[in-house]
Amino acid sequence: MTVKPSVLYAPALAVAGLLSLIGSAVRVPSTWTLAGMAVLLPLLALVARWSPVRSGSLAGALGMAAVALWPVPLVWADGSWLEVGGAAAFWSLPAFGAVAAGGYLRRQAGRVRQAVREARRDQQLELARDLHDFVAHDVSAIVVQAQAARFVAAQDPGQAVRALERIEAAGLSALEAMDRTVHALQEAAGTATAPVPGLAQLPELVERFEGGVLEADPEAVRELSREAGSTAYRVAVEALTNVRRHAPGAAVVRVAVRRAAAGIEVSVANSAASGAVGLLPRRRRSGTGLAGLRGRVEAAGGTLRAGTGADGGWRVSAVFPPREHPLG
Repeated sequence: MTVKPSVLYAPALAVAGLLSLIGSAVRVPSTWTLAGMAVLLPLLALVARWSPVRSGSLAGALGMAAVALWPVPLVWADGSWLEVGGAAAFWSLPAFGAVAAGGYLRRQAGRVRQAVREARRDQQLELARDLHDFVAHDVSAIVVQAQAARFVAAQDPGQAVRALERIEAAGLSALEAMDRTVHALQEAAGTATAPVPGLAQLPELVERFEGGVLEADPEAVRELSREAGSTAYRVAVEALTNVRRHAPGAAVVRVAVRRAAAGIEVSVANSAASGAVGLLPRRRRSGTGLAGLRGRVEAAGGTLRAGTGADGGWRVSAVFPPREHPLG
């Protein structure tokens, strides 16, 4: 069993402090006592930085007493009480300085650990939101296709078979999203994370959506950074999921990636559906909704807008700044 060196700091300080006090009492030569101070002061700093509070406090009190009291026997015989007190107070200053230095380093290390814990918690929450949004999209597709298969099974078995194939594809996609998120959660303790879907997966996403039409400018896609691309994919997932939920009668849903005056625009627009509402601009109780999505887009440097389109349907548009290329 390996013993950490930090465990030995407090006992070493306690032993050194006790020997120093005994040496002062028996009037050990001052040269040896000063050498002891050169050992005690670094040990005080190390104990304040590394040792547990209880054992560190006891050893620290003993070490500080040894540092402050070592000159007392030298001035006791010929000096006054004021001189004795002044000598002890003077030598207590480096002791307090060593403890303050170690305590400052301990506090800074604690802040770093707290920041790391908060970053990991934020990462885990982010992954949980990703899991919800991606899986919700695929599950909603399964529900819609299952309902369609139930209605057409008797009249057109071929359509029912195709619906079952789409259900299988959506189920496999949901499993992949869960596997990817679980892997990322397992890697959250380190720096590596699982790859997040981006615009490269957008054609597959739109293809799985019945009535979906993709219009993507390849040059515009390449102009997006990795962060903006993954956020744009999230915009498409959220918008298409809400179309399935709130506008199932929409005949066409257009997903477009194109250059715009303000940057690169990613938009999802569904046609008006009779007897159905459009993509509602409200926050779903179980998900992040447009409000949470707007925060994501703004964090990536973009802007998000949602409203009624020219044909009466609903349109969600996110505009991101183009990626900066290094000169040369």
